[in-house]
Amino acid sequence: WGNLMQGYSMQWWKNKHNGHHAVPNLHNSNAHSQDGDPDMDTMPLLAWSLKQAQSVRELNKDGQDSPFVTFMIKWQAFTYFPILLLARISWLNESIKTSFGLGASSANAALEMKLKGLQYPKLEKAGLIIHHSWVLALSCGFGKFGFFYSLMYFLISTCGCGLFLALVFGLGHNGMETYDAATRPDFWKLQVTTSRNITGGHGIPQWFVDWLCGGLQYQVDHHLFPMMPRHNLPKTHKLVES
Repeated sequence: WGNLMQGYSMQWWKNKHNGHHAVPNLHNSNAHSQDGDPDMDTMPLLAWSLKQAQSVRELNKDGQDSPFVTFMIKWQAFTYFPILLLARISWLNESIKTSFGLGASSANAALEMKLKGLQYPKLEKAGLIIHHSWVLALSCGFGKFGFFYSLMYFLISTCGCGLFLALVFGLGHNGMETYDAATRPDFWKLQVTTSRNITGGHGIPQWFVDWLCGGLQYQVDHHLFPMMPRHNLPKTHKLVES
């Protein structure tokens, strides 16, 4: 369903999201390891702590940051939102690579593909082909729009979607506690201190927050009970608070 309606590979998402839930806001042990949160693996574009900002130095012979890394980290407060515009394009790319065996988004995902392969190889491919065929037809107005109009339609819709999705994901974790993979705390502390619930206030009604976040406003409760259907999270939230 995710392949068909959103263009995201089901297997890519499960690997990425299950990894995130297992180790939220954990740094990789080093620049070569894959034991941290895949959602935080954003260097050299974004750093979520001083340690992560310095993490790519070990990849350089001189032990220093490249001019590109220095620029991106120095100005990330201003480049953060423009980068989010590219989130969906990146996810679509990773989904295509996963479904058609063109690569993997991480070493962990590559190992999973090597050991298990795609769970539903034909459905994965068919879903993406139908999705992108529909997007192509819609973007060009079923043949009525010119090339540049079609391109702008696609970029605005795709980048806008990526921005809103990334914002909702970011609200749940960005700015919360980060830990080293080698010294992570127990499950309860890890899930609670790295996640944030979103509530209305300051003129923003709760119904708007509920609509915008689609259930992810209960991020703490979602991380404590990741298999729970989202319509039960409000009830769970009251129990967790008590």
